[in-house]
Amino acid sequence: MFEFSWRNRLLTLLALGLLSLLLLVAQHWADDYQLRLLNTTAVFITMAVSYNLINGICGQLHLGPNAFVSLGAYTAALLTLTPAEKQASFLIAPLIWPLSDLSLPFPLALLAGGLVATFFAYLTGFPVLRVRGDYLAIVTLGFGEVIRVLANNLQAVTNGPMGLKGLAPYTTVWWSMGVAVLTVATIMGLKNSGFGRAMQAIRTDETAARAMGIEPFRHLLLAFLVSAFFLGVAGGLLAHLITTISPTLFTFFLTFNLLIIIVLGGLGSITGAVLATIIITWGNEWLRLVEEPLVLGSLRLPGVPGLRTVIFALLLLIMIIFYRRGLLGRWEFSWNWLLEKVKRIGN
Repeated sequence: MFEFSWRNRLLTLLALGLLSLLLLVAQHWADDYQLRLLNTTAVFITMAVSYNLINGICGQLHLGPNAFVSLGAYTAALLTLTPAEKQASFLIAPLIWPLSDLSLPFPLALLAGGLVATFFAYLTGFPVLRVRGDYLAIVTLGFGEVIRVLANNLQAVTNGPMGLKGLAPYTTVWWSMGVAVLTVATIMGLKNSGFGRAMQAIRTDETAARAMGIEPFRHLLLAFLVSAFFLGVAGGLLAHLITTISPTLFTFFLTFNLLIIIVLGGLGSITGAVLATIIITWGNEWLRLVEEPLVLGSLRLPGVPGLRTVIFALLLLIMIIFYRRGLLGRWEFSWNWLLEKVKRIGN
């Protein structure tokens, strides 16, 4: 077991080294479009994996991740803007103090975004996590809408419908992919810990878990806080990737996209969430080809706007029919599994 542990750690370090090399190559050779796609993929990996902690590992239907993403995005954005930029942006109502004079480096702003999201998760976790099933879904959905409405109306904090513009493009592939790796490692470690096994027991049978001495509320609150922290950090990364944010960016449509990703990958599978994020993010871009004009010899076929969405919906429908538990179910990648496969091929 000791040898296996060291071997797995060595393989993990080699994989991280290979990922760093690929990012270095991408930074120097990829164009802006490809880099933006890599950044988007990494940010959504962070969102999907942290969201899967509640919905998949704990088995609770949570429909409010857009609230924590928006909290992290606005916090990080307000803290990275300079006082002069804030004064120029807030035209209808001046920004409240001390946010009007406070400016922090990007790493500290990201951390603050995660902490603010965690704080609101702690405040809402006590009433929200007392209910289950459809009631939990309704309450969390309502919380997401409340945050969006507040962002639209609190002129002195969020600049209302005008949003925040001119953010510095701090989100690079190193930041986005680094946070994604940290999120995967943290959630995977939590899943394989005693707390994680207790969370999975709650998902399977909460009454039986309680009878075995597991306190559901305490474990669900921990998952809620961890998920909210990484969603808030992802919001900060997203804000500094697109360099402009407004309340319309954080509607239920964002939650819907994340829900599709974790269901497609497999509820409870961190590996599945990563794989589904890559497939959906890159697949959506590749499907743009079907909306472009097609020339076949002397025949010219015009592009059909919206055809990409139709094809994507049909593919999702096929996946739901033939892979009801998602692509990977609850399966997780491990080095032992990979080495076993390599050994079988070698024999």
